[in-house]
Amino acid sequence: MTKTKETVLEISLAALEHNYHFLKAKLNPKTKFLGVVKAFAYGSDACKIAKKLSGLGIDYLAVAYTKEGVELRNAGITTPILVLHPQASNFKTIIDNHLEPSLYSISILTEFQKVLKEKKIQEYPIHIKFNTGLNRLGFSDSVISVLLAKINACSSLKIKSVFSHLAASDDLEDEEFTNKQIKAFLSIKTKVDSEIDYQPMYHLLNTSGILNYPEAQFNMVRSGIGLYGYSNSPAIDKKLKPVATLKTIISQKHTLQKGESLGYNRAFIATNETITATLPIGHADGIGRQYGQGRSFVLVNGKKAPIIGNVCMDMIMIDVTKIDCNEGDEVLIFGLDSSAEEFANTANTISYELLTSISSRVKREIKP
Repeated sequence: MTKTKETVLEISLAALEHNYHFLKAKLNPKTKFLGVVKAFAYGSDACKIAKKLSGLGIDYLAVAYTKEGVELRNAGITTPILVLHPQASNFKTIIDNHLEPSLYSISILTEFQKVLKEKKIQEYPIHIKFNTGLNRLGFSDSVISVLLAKINACSSLKIKSVFSHLAASDDLEDEEFTNKQIKAFLSIKTKVDSEIDYQPMYHLLNTSGILNYPEAQFNMVRSGIGLYGYSNSPAIDKKLKPVATLKTIISQKHTLQKGESLGYNRAFIATNETITATLPIGHADGIGRQYGQGRSFVLVNGKKAPIIGNVCMDMIMIDVTKIDCNEGDEVLIFGLDSSAEEFANTANTISYELLTSISSRVKREIKP
């Protein structure tokens, strides 16, 4: 394998395919699959990821905001796209790009109806979001009758799916709460089915839900982090493959004598002769200051090298005193041999935040 000569984020489409099939195998044959590609496909490359998933036969894609969906359409993606958090100011753009909005309140529903009426559009696909306990976005079940009466009276709308979001599906200690959410969603489904004369899709499960509550898969599930190689379960993580691998190189080595300092604020003081290496990556690239001060490590020639001193905007320094290495050698920040979850945990955060923080200035290399 060719060694990198600069800071790169390698994106493995083969790993993505592996994860997709692994998760699909957990589902009933007729259960549809929605892949979440918001936030640049969790910090990777949304267009490349979406094209690969579409080629694999994924049923739906989801983004957070309208702009993300437009970028996919401009890249030639024709798979149905759900916009999870649309804003009224973008409704015309949503329609022009054949995107499908999640509607979560009477006011947002009314605004969308107005735009459809102006454009004289019939049976536009919408997705109805219910709040079952996450308390973030969504209709209350107490307004179902009013909501459905409003939709049924409007020929411009057609419910494509009804969904909600689990709050703690990754934490089995919160199993009682999750089961309460599932029960609430079942009740919502029963009420919706009784008041419309067609069958929408229903989806509740996220990645952890797929793994821990397969009995609640309804007729569609959603996966984000699982597609990218992480599951919130160490045992399952071993069966998934990280899609993103962040690599860099050693730019320069220094030898510090006892008492010499390193970096801003002299945050590292050598207690013995110390060999350090400087890497061309910093907090402007997504490796925040919380990873410095010896909390986190990278791999140099397969050996752990702690990040020392304060992380700079464009550089970090590591201790390579006990590692045989040279300037130009490759350094692994995270990937197959050292997971993003493990790296994130050293700074008391999660893989989601780390992956989506990798700056656009870091070169993406797509691997088949």
